[in-house]
Amino acid sequence: MKKFTLRAVITLPDGSESLPVTVIGRQAWMLDQLIQAGPRGLTSIERPAPRISHYIFRLRGAGFDIDTEYEDHGGQFPGRHGRFRLLSRVRIISDSRKAVAA
Repeated sequence: MKKFTLRAVITLPDGSESLPVTVIGRQAWMLDQLIQAGPRGLTSIERPAPRISHYIFRLRGAGFDIDTEYEDHGGQFPGRHGRFRLLSRVRIISDSRKAVAA
């Protein structure tokens, strides 16, 4: 089985587009989740995954601008968590879920 893959271009501050960036597996999943979340962003509470902050770290390293805002939360184990927002304008040019079988 082939891993989920997204290929995207990022709109740069000057309006031009980056070279295509390919993200695979959990990083592709995280990018997809950030795009779906829109300006509200998401947290690990809303989208549980084993290493969400690592996926964000890897996406930032690939050139995506992602903001983190920290929020307090209550419950049995009160603390703080990050809300991640994709600030980059991204255009998906290839999505392995939509690939046509040959």
